[in-house]
Amino acid sequence: MSEQNNRLLLEVALDLANSLNNEDRFDRLLTSVRKAIRCDAVVLMGLHQDVLTPLAAQGLSADTMGRRFALAEHPRLQQLCLSSGPHRFPSDCTLPDPYDGLLLARSGDLPVHSCMGLPLYSDNQLLGLLTIDSLEPDAFTQIADKTLELMAALSAATLKTAFAMTQLTMSARHAQQLVQELTQEALLRDGGELIGQSSAMQALRSDIQLVAGSDYTVLIQGETGVGKELVARTLHQLSGRNSAPLVYLNCASLPESLAEAELFGHAKGAFTGADRERPGKFLLSDGGTIFLDEVGELPLSMQSKLLRVLQSGEIQPVGKDEVQRVDVRIIAATNRDLQHEVQQGRFRADLYHRLTVYPLTVPPLRQRQDDVLLLAGYFLEHTSRKLGIRQLKLSADAASALLQYHWPGNVRELEHVISRAALKAAGQKGRSGIVSIGATLLELGSAAAPVVHEVQQAVAEQHLTDLKVATEQFQRQLILQALQHSQGNWSLAARQLGQDRANLARLAKRLGISVSKTVQY
Repeated sequence: MSEQNNRLLLEVALDLANSLNNEDRFDRLLTSVRKAIRCDAVVLMGLHQDVLTPLAAQGLSADTMGRRFALAEHPRLQQLCLSSGPHRFPSDCTLPDPYDGLLLARSGDLPVHSCMGLPLYSDNQLLGLLTIDSLEPDAFTQIADKTLELMAALSAATLKTAFAMTQLTMSARHAQQLVQELTQEALLRDGGELIGQSSAMQALRSDIQLVAGSDYTVLIQGETGVGKELVARTLHQLSGRNSAPLVYLNCASLPESLAEAELFGHAKGAFTGADRERPGKFLLSDGGTIFLDEVGELPLSMQSKLLRVLQSGEIQPVGKDEVQRVDVRIIAATNRDLQHEVQQGRFRADLYHRLTVYPLTVPPLRQRQDDVLLLAGYFLEHTSRKLGIRQLKLSADAASALLQYHWPGNVRELEHVISRAALKAAGQKGRSGIVSIGATLLELGSAAAPVVHEVQQAVAEQHLTDLKVATEQFQRQLILQALQHSQGNWSLAARQLGQDRANLARLAKRLGISVSKTVQY
């Protein structure tokens, strides 16, 4: 049996050499492992700074690929990473299994079963793990160590080849280091990773890699909640400025009277309350990147001053006569149609053209249906750690509901839906075992479906042909419905729509929705 497996793995090695891409290469590897070893699940994971990321999986639920396994939270995986060779866990091992409730072959708690893992080393560096599980106890006891060592070597070589291929596709000479730094920072920061395998996300990643290495000004466009800030952080980390600061500024939160001082700094005594000299955001980001979120909310008076920085690289702090030069890359983001804002006289045309040297559009979640369960898995794993739940999973009807929903609030709404549902599920079922989220706890229903129908009907009745008018009609109806559902509570309505409360109030004002007309007591 061992010789037969060894021959099979050698054939696999030759087969993998002909694989065209990493996804194909990983899938062939796992398929071959399952041929050589009877098992119910097998997972290939890459290791980045004490966090394991699934690269391929068979036999587990689809959301597994979106999960991120911190070693400190998963003692079995931690023990495998500390092993120098293949490690079989005893069938009665009491350490919690990271795949509890995720096996397709069984729902609920895993019974006594077989579990083993192969640490994947290359040049004495741990690249990741190959984990193998079977619902049959003692299923792996008869497998020869030589077979497992050969399988580990083959898997490590596959992983190393994949990393090398990824490195070769990057244009910058130091790209591998940047990708590693990006991954490390992303995994340490909530919601800090671009997750998705849909064609829309692949196209976005390609554009990001193309423009990141330049100093071009980038305008990131997209609906609220799609992850524009995450794209900005990714651009910065993949740029040559990644060792310098990335300074964030929400333009929508700037009072017009203080906007200039916030952007460019001020001298002591420049205005009432300026008791000391203070540098502005542009000076703080000198040598690095400044991210101007909600740039469409900047008042016209500030737009002209921002244009000067883009044209000359010069700033003038409030209360000072001299100008200062800064070397700053500008990345801006907006959920507004700035071209329409220019036509309406609310945004300067010259500034618009300066900002759109390289525009990027982040796709809404409804155009990324293939990514919904991956993102859900990511949020499930994060939420389970945050709430102290041993294992958090989606029921089949919940997964179906997530796929059928249209996500007006995009990724941010998905995160909030998962967080609320997890808290309710934990309240009902406790936190010590497997907590399954059912469709009813998601509370998705068809909340926005009536609004879509109403807008379609309104468009038909009023013969609206202007896209902007139709869009504003849709936004108006959606906000009014959220306010009605929340009984006039703006904060609750904003959460339902995946919006910041202040941004929602400004949008409502622009759409002619009066606070006094909507608040109910």
